[in-house]
Amino acid sequence: MMSLDNYKTMDPFILLSAVNMQLRDEYCSLDDLCKAHDIDKDILVERLKSAGFEYVPEQNQFR
Repeated sequence: MMSLDNYKTMDPFILLSAVNMQLRDEYCSLDDLCKAHDIDKDILVERLKSAGFEYVPEQNQFR
């Protein structure tokens, strides 16, 4: 599993891949992923939004 420790500075496309993989394989929600990795959800969502991706709760992934 890829570490999300540097999610604030990680390339957004690599971040997207890592987050979606973990959401698919390990976590049933974005909240669970953020809690497990001690990630600020707002920062993560904004980083991916700035690259054109939004979280879709029904699919539990960023698209």
